[in-house]
Amino acid sequence: MSLEAYASAKRDEIHTDVLLQARQACYKARDAFYSCLEKHSDKKPTEIGSVGLLYPTECKPSREDYVKNCRVSWVKHFDRQYCKTKRTQRLLDDKETRRGV
Repeated sequence: MSLEAYASAKRDEIHTDVLLQARQACYKARDAFYSCLEKHSDKKPTEIGSVGLLYPTECKPSREDYVKNCRVSWVKHFDRQYCKTKRTQRLLDDKETRRGV
């Protein structure tokens, strides 16, 4: 198969995971998982997600839905973003307690 024929065949291929409905399903599953994390933040995290994210067992079904609906690279990106935000918030909260405010 020549390079031109291969390129023209791939040009017409539709990537459904980047379409609007797929993105919205991914975002909905992501938000459900992270709201579960917030809701069960008092429980000990026992399950391991990507990039070192730990989460409680109660959030396992929403995590599976999240991983199923999103690309792997998106899951890693969102997990890193969540961990970074939480770490920053912890540092800011710790700084406020040190000030005596």
